[in-house]
Amino acid sequence: MNNYLLPLPDLLAEYDRARAYTDELWRDLSPDEVVWRPHPNSSGIGWHLGHQAHVAHFMMRNLTAAEPSPDPELDGLMDSANPEEFRGALPTIDRLADFRRTVAERVHARVGDIAAGHVGAPDQLTIIAGHMLTAIINHEYQHDQWISEVRSQDLGHPLPEAPTSDRLSRVDGYLLLDPLG
Repeated sequence: MNNYLLPLPDLLAEYDRARAYTDELWRDLSPDEVVWRPHPNSSGIGWHLGHQAHVAHFMMRNLTAAEPSPDPELDGLMDSANPEEFRGALPTIDRLADFRRTVAERVHARVGDIAAGHVGAPDQLTIIAGHMLTAIINHEYQHDQWISEVRSQDLGHPLPEAPTSDRLSRVDGYLLLDPLG
């Protein structure tokens, strides 16, 4: 039935690949580099890290499982609808990493339940979850591009090798997952 998308376990593996690449882009940076803003109307790398997880949580929450935020205090801060100058101070690196990890665990748990058929309307939710995961993955890579540019151009750090997959390509300079291959 769902032969136009990757199976959910394969999409979860692609999600993990995207998140691992994000981690390679920031884990070796100093806390000051993670929160540094190239100019007042831009966001620090740390904001992008929180925003990636924030969007994943809200997509999952709104499309597949109504559940509370893992860190409600971060919701307004990580919302791109708020202009940069009103976003406030970034949380600690540990809090950002915990937030990202918790959201990823929830994505895995919910999508795992859908893949196992432990939900109402499993066929319908499988299709929704496939499109949702594709969007979450591509959103992760979208922000990875900005993180990469700041990391290399502004902070002077070399870039790690980009992830590889038969399903990944570059479109307008951005890594992009095409579930149709």
